[in-house]
Amino acid sequence: EILGVTKDADQDTIKKAYRKMAMQYHPDKNPDNPEALEKFKECAGAYEVIGDPEKRAQYDRFGHEAFRRGSSGGGGFQNAEDIFSNFGDIFGDLFGMGGGSSSRQRGNRTDPRRGADLRYLTEVSLNEVLVGVEKELQFDCEESCGECKGSGSEKGTQPVTCTTCGGSGQVVTRQGFFAMAGTCPGCRGQGRKIKDPCKKCRGEGRVQNHRSLKVSIPAGVDTGTRLRVSKEGEGGYNGGPNGDLYVEVRVAEDERFERRDEDLFSILKVSYLQLLLGAELKAETLEGEKKIEIPRGTKPGETVKMAGQGLPSLRGRRRGDIHYQVLVDFPNKINKEEEKLLRQLADLQKISVADANSLFGRKK
Repeated sequence: EILGVTKDADQDTIKKAYRKMAMQYHPDKNPDNPEALEKFKECAGAYEVIGDPEKRAQYDRFGHEAFRRGSSGGGGFQNAEDIFSNFGDIFGDLFGMGGGSSSRQRGNRTDPRRGADLRYLTEVSLNEVLVGVEKELQFDCEESCGECKGSGSEKGTQPVTCTTCGGSGQVVTRQGFFAMAGTCPGCRGQGRKIKDPCKKCRGEGRVQNHRSLKVSIPAGVDTGTRLRVSKEGEGGYNGGPNGDLYVEVRVAEDERFERRDEDLFSILKVSYLQLLLGAELKAETLEGEKKIEIPRGTKPGETVKMAGQGLPSLRGRRRGDIHYQVLVDFPNKINKEEEKLLRQLADLQKISVADANSLFGRKK
């Protein structure tokens, strides 16, 4: 109701409606208008909920009770700056770099900032999925220069404030109520200039570092499983914390087994006599060959199960099973004694077969 959209509106429609209302009630367009500011906050609070598919699903189920945040309107936003910091991408092309006035655009470029998260792809075998494995990861990443502590300046010197932008890193021009912000050409958005660059990082404040670390891959992982290794991502800026490392697992294909969740599927070739009479034979598992019973009268294509010999679950449940599809393994040749016995069996069951001396009795 706040954004003027129907309950079944798609995300693009919701986003367009919010942009339109945000532009209408934007503080720069309505200076010193508390009612417009409240409307602006109310719209942002609505978009914060239904603009996010997960939150929208919760709202559809539980209504306002799912998002009680102790604030009256605005979804918990205390001022316009909160909204600009959360929805900068919505305002970026309308009001320039987050949508506020020049005072909102200025940020201290020397403040500590968190490093970026990194993604690493590793491959494991089915046998490693069974018991878990420790993998050694090696990769290059960017970190704060230890020589200058990320300042970019030689020891004993300090960067100077950029006179072009006054340290904001941006230059702002106005056209009516629009504020168009751009990167300062004098300092390239840094808000400061380095007079004596650090020799190690050449004034960048950042260096490339080769990192090696061991990560434990738990038993039961599957392709697409992501493991988070805290603070092993890119180094922080100006003393800020490191980002995180996300290890994405891919399970290699195994020619012996096909995997479906915790269960494994394979093929077991069995003699026609073993199908008819039943047998106990050995079948391959992830832990070597183990005995399995083939019930008397098993038909080709049917499956037999070896319980508890599949894969473990990440959720701690019991191990899955191995399902073997039974295929008949006919001999390529039989000797005269075997043929004699088979013909006696055919006579006993009154089954018509080709004569031994006929063309039909010979394999081309």
